Amino acid sequence: MHIYDVIVIGGGPCGLAMGVELAKSGLDYLILEKGNLTESIRRYPRRMRFFSTAENIEIGGIPFAISEVKANRNEALQYYRKVAGYYHLNFKLFVDVDRAEKQSDGTFHVYTHDGQTFHSRNVVLATGYFDVPRMLNVPGENLPHVSHYYDEPFKYSYTNVVLVGGSNSSVEAALELYRHDAHVTIVHKEADFRTKVKYWLVPDVKNRVKEGKIHTRFNSITKAIEPGRMLIENIETGETEWLPADFVFLLVGYLPDEHLLARCGVTLDPVTKVPVFNPEHYETNVPGLYLCGTVMAGVFTEKVFIENGREHAAAIADHLSGREVRKVKELIDRI
Repeated sequence: MHIYDVIVIGGGPCGLAMGVELAKSGLDYLILEKGNLTESIRRYPRRMRFFSTAENIEIGGIPFAISEVKANRNEALQYYRKVAGYYHLNFKLFVDVDRAEKQSDGTFHVYTHDGQTFHSRNVVLATGYFDVPRMLNVPGENLPHVSHYYDEPFKYSYTNVVLVGGSNSSVEAALELYRHDAHVTIVHKEADFRTKVKYWLVPDVKNRVKEGKIHTRFNSITKAIEPGRMLIENIETGETEWLPADFVFLLVGYLPDEHLLARCGVTLDPVTKVPVFNPEHYETNVPGLYLCGTVMAGVFTEKVFIENGREHAAAIADHLSGREVRKVKELIDRI
């Protein structure tokens, strides 16, 4: 039975950054990823461009050299794959972890859904939040024409598409769909788009709304979804309306997997779902179990990104190695 120094659960950018820091520290580690490397980025919209500039999502000290300031999805997939290869990171792919259990001898047993068991002295959860969409819990949410993930526009040309949400994902999808001949309506519970929408998208989407090319229903919530249509309610007037909807995208955000955290023994705030952890070195209430990246954000997923989540890895590696722990930068509010 091989006992690793550290098992990292999650092979996204922060999980890979963790692997790099563990390798540099001479620790015996294994990264377990339920999909392929940076699986969440692979599932992003195909034309998505990052908010952060390229240097702010670099890991392992390897420059992210691109012709533009901000990377797109494909460039990020190529970059992280090359970094993993450069450092010869030790990982196993398509291994879906069910839980990590602390044993009486101080080690962890990491159990997978397909019956495998791995052993380590420490565990780092770097599972992000993209796998668990926020649910509206309305009738019809699980119908085949409804999705919590937007992919690409060509499938939806000349159809009625309703997007629920007023943040980046909804705005980007709306603009792309409109430019590929979809009839687009945005439904959002607030009176306007979210203030954190990427600044270069705001004038574009607002001008398209003024022109009547993208339709909006602000101050409105989803009540029910049926094949071909969706019922909404204006929360100010109480009026209801059926919208034509060949396809519906519920782009209202995502959450860390609280059930996985709980199965690993991590204590969560019952309201915010923020786990208990040390803010300097990110060890949880379970000794030897750490959090790295957006998995620690609870409902506040806008607070942790690759650009500050990647730095958790260095602090964790320092703590595991008995070194002085490097301070992680605070992320400033984005303009």
